[in-house]
Amino acid sequence: MAVVEYKDVSRIYPGSEIPAVNTLNLTVASGELLVLVGPSGSGKSTALRMLAGLEPANEGSIHIDGADVTDFEPQQRDIAMVFQNYALYPQMTVAGNMGFALKQRKVPKAEREAKVLEAARILDLEPYLDRKPKNLSGGQRQRVAMGRAIVREPKVFLMDEPLSNLDAKLRVQTRAELADLQARLGVTTVYVTHDQVEAMTMGHRVAVLKDGFLQQVDAPKELYHRPANRFVAGFIGSPAMNLIPTDRIDGKVTFGSFQVPLDAQTEKALASQPGVAFTVGIRPEHLQLVTSGIPGEVKLLEELGSESYIHVQVQHEDRDQILVVRTDGDATVSRGSTVNVGFNGPVHLFGEDGLRIE
Repeated sequence: MAVVEYKDVSRIYPGSEIPAVNTLNLTVASGELLVLVGPSGSGKSTALRMLAGLEPANEGSIHIDGADVTDFEPQQRDIAMVFQNYALYPQMTVAGNMGFALKQRKVPKAEREAKVLEAARILDLEPYLDRKPKNLSGGQRQRVAMGRAIVREPKVFLMDEPLSNLDAKLRVQTRAELADLQARLGVTTVYVTHDQVEAMTMGHRVAVLKDGFLQQVDAPKELYHRPANRFVAGFIGSPAMNLIPTDRIDGKVTFGSFQVPLDAQTEKALASQPGVAFTVGIRPEHLQLVTSGIPGEVKLLEELGSESYIHVQVQHEDRDQILVVRTDGDATVSRGSTVNVGFNGPVHLFGEDGLRIE
């Protein structure tokens, strides 16, 4: 196990003046599964590739287990990487693929076979050791790629969207298997994904990136309940948090017929904020359909069986605003229905600069 550290790391691609990763400072604890998540172009894959040695860092330094590896070649870093396309050798069997790196390192055959068998046992691949990759399912191929990484016994696992090629059902099953496997092996793991549900269900901590900047790194529960800024609030959670621009008037923030009184501590915090424009955030599960509330029209209804998402168009400060309401079970409304929306939970407040106001 090893500690991974990014210290003021930046990467600027040739021909661009804008860093793909900008002064990244991040520490991954020994044995931790840290997920890098963000939209396309956020810099998450670049950050992973710099750690792997596949991309150079233009500024800053990267450390693994206390050693500065910034200028090391990939093979010198004692890492194992799992790619989204599996990168298996089609002419080799499962056993051959899993043991190839050990063979290249001239590990004795008996020791090599023992390591492959142990990894196959962990990954439930024992019946498939003599098969070629073309005769395996997507999930089985991904487990072979994992097995190839495991037998090397690296200090750090790096995973670049390893589940993106799997169908939805298999992706859910495999992410649970990967999380369980990482917990049993206890190997420091950095995992990249664009899927925030994947990030929230797998990571011990989740690092959210946007435009090359680290926005927040925290436990999934903290990201959900205490987002550091408006971007994290809107990105984490499915469906996304409702974000409503509003003004502060007479010690209250108002949206529609809702008025949220501000306590003295919040008022003090707001006094230092530039301007008077704010954003109120409300999770869909903290909105409900009521008999008296903000009137609106149902524009879209998403019924998932166990829950429904109701998209309601309301009027707020003379403009249309969509509020997403999450309800349990089958919805009792239909598209075009007139409903009233009320709220039954905490609200989040963000300043004009986008930062969270406690």
